[in-house]
Amino acid sequence: MVNLKENKHRTEHKQIESIPAPKRAYISLNQQLKKSFSPLVKAGDQVLKGQKIASIKEGIYSAIHSPISGKIFSIQDSPHQVLGKGKAIIIDNDFQEKSVATYLRTQKEIDSLDAQELRAIIRETGIVGLGGAGFPSYIKLTPPRPIHTLIINGAECEPYLTCDYRIMLEKTEEIILGIGLIARCLGAKDIYIGIEDNKPKAIEKFRSKGQGLKVKVLKSFYPQGGEKQIIKNITNNEVERGKLPFDSGVVVQNVGTALSIYEAVYLNKPLFERVMTVTGSCLVNPKNLKVCIGTPIKELIDFCGPLKENPAKIVIGGPMMGIAQNNVMTPVIKSTTGVILFNKKEAQTTDEEPCIRCAACVRECPVGLMPCMINLASIKQLWPQAKDFGALDCIECGLCSYVCPANRRLVQSIKMAKLEAIV
Repeated sequence: MVNLKENKHRTEHKQIESIPAPKRAYISLNQQLKKSFSPLVKAGDQVLKGQKIASIKEGIYSAIHSPISGKIFSIQDSPHQVLGKGKAIIIDNDFQEKSVATYLRTQKEIDSLDAQELRAIIRETGIVGLGGAGFPSYIKLTPPRPIHTLIINGAECEPYLTCDYRIMLEKTEEIILGIGLIARCLGAKDIYIGIEDNKPKAIEKFRSKGQGLKVKVLKSFYPQGGEKQIIKNITNNEVERGKLPFDSGVVVQNVGTALSIYEAVYLNKPLFERVMTVTGSCLVNPKNLKVCIGTPIKELIDFCGPLKENPAKIVIGGPMMGIAQNNVMTPVIKSTTGVILFNKKEAQTTDEEPCIRCAACVRECPVGLMPCMINLASIKQLWPQAKDFGALDCIECGLCSYVCPANRRLVQSIKMAKLEAIV
């Protein structure tokens, strides 16, 4: 783990604001990577806010819902923050805010729901992990073996990002109710929330309100919020290489996911909007925003403007694990945690040099890999060897590239090796 300059000061004290819904929403059919959803609508159809507009008939999926009411303009290729481009449902907003008929569940109704019924609600409302992975939440809440420990991840160790911190301060009670629903799905008895020590106000709020919830104060290191790292640092048990957390009787969920599960069950609200951070030295007014899924990042940048200077690089996500973008019309998807605008000095890159065999990447790898060897195998396209060196165990935290004195593009080559190994 490494101490990184946090750069959270621009937004950590700013309350969440709601940005107006876009005039045109671009709802990607690739909300989960390697999964292309089938549209349930066609061009010319009228849709309601909260209406299910895409799904998959079988397999692992999480339904997609319209964030606005309006008319389907088309279904066509659109920019995608990870894939470059992909099919999207494009909706023209009628600004009527016509919603699918729904009602608030009573506490009695909620108390009567069993684990299977809760999972069905979570699946049909499209809830996914909001820490960045975007994995369907109902799958995590249907483990193949008994779970004794639930960990809620409130570390938010990525520099710049403060959206999780703000919802912990502003939506504490709702998150706690969501945690209770997750625990009911899992049958977990030990429930923890892990929060880094650079968030004292959040720690205080959960200690004062979270009865039965054990608050664990974590040191501010990167990548403290990694799933296996937070399990080790809270339970002192290590998930074996090649194993998943549920093999150790543990499930980890993000605080934002807990909030969205509360909204799904209590409010009957699908996941069609999320809280994210829009920040960077180029912006006059960086903010934490509640944003409709499908909003182009240009509208977020304009809302937080004006610009102090034109950005040299725009990254979706955090600076360590995020992805640089070349199109400001790229829309927000469910897993979008932030947008960061870097100036020329911050975005400056250096030439890649030969590996000097210093082993800095090996020393700092949080999962005990040898990134330099995976990098070598990847360069030579020796994909089986890259897999043998543990490419699939990489969490893509970016520390290897960060500490490399030779500026090797280690994490990029490991990502390539992972793709080839999976294929």
